[in-house]
Amino acid sequence: MKKKHLVTIKGTKNGLSLHLNDNCSFEELKQELASKLSESSGMHGDRTDITVNVELGYRYLTADQQEEITSLIQSKKNLSVHSINSMIVTKQEAEKWASENELVSVTSIVRSGQILEVPGDLLLIGDVNPGGKVVAGGNIFIMGQLKGVAHAGCNGNDQAIVAASVMRPTQLRISSLINRAPDHYPEKEKRDMECAYVDNSVILIDRLQVLTHLRPNLTKLEGGL
Repeated sequence: MKKKHLVTIKGTKNGLSLHLNDNCSFEELKQELASKLSESSGMHGDRTDITVNVELGYRYLTADQQEEITSLIQSKKNLSVHSINSMIVTKQEAEKWASENELVSVTSIVRSGQILEVPGDLLLIGDVNPGGKVVAGGNIFIMGQLKGVAHAGCNGNDQAIVAASVMRPTQLRISSLINRAPDHYPEKEKRDMECAYVDNSVILIDRLQVLTHLRPNLTKLEGGL
């Protein structure tokens, strides 16, 4: 029977990609990795600082095991580990992802001096009064009047949006961008629900309907916008 390779080394335009078998023991993997690195060391000539990306597949490595793999690879003077990638998601990573992608619904009035903050998307059924502030890691949907501060995508997500039934904020923020309020808002008997979004590093405000084309996969609610 042909022996199965536990380590596959592929050259890329950015350096080397090491694919490590995820169905063998860690000790077997280290042994073959050391052997393969020794065999290939003469193939790189005088090149220095060759970037190595390690692909673990469905193998989980502890921090100590990752350090062992890194040390083994970098013991070859011209190799430098750039990343170690695994298809395994830890419980902490899964919980973080879930919280950042959760839609939190709140029925309340955010009054002056109050701050309402959620890690993911926020659906607020109520108003944000002047002096009040709402912050979300994702999108902000306000079924009411926005007259305070709204900060969407606070962790750097410039694809986030702010939508409100009445859009009269004292300040809008999306990611690191800021849009300050005009000196006055025009009086209208009836206003369409509006949204704020980033386009070419500028926060724009438009009718909610534009999001159908600009952010077609925006909401997690069934049916979308």
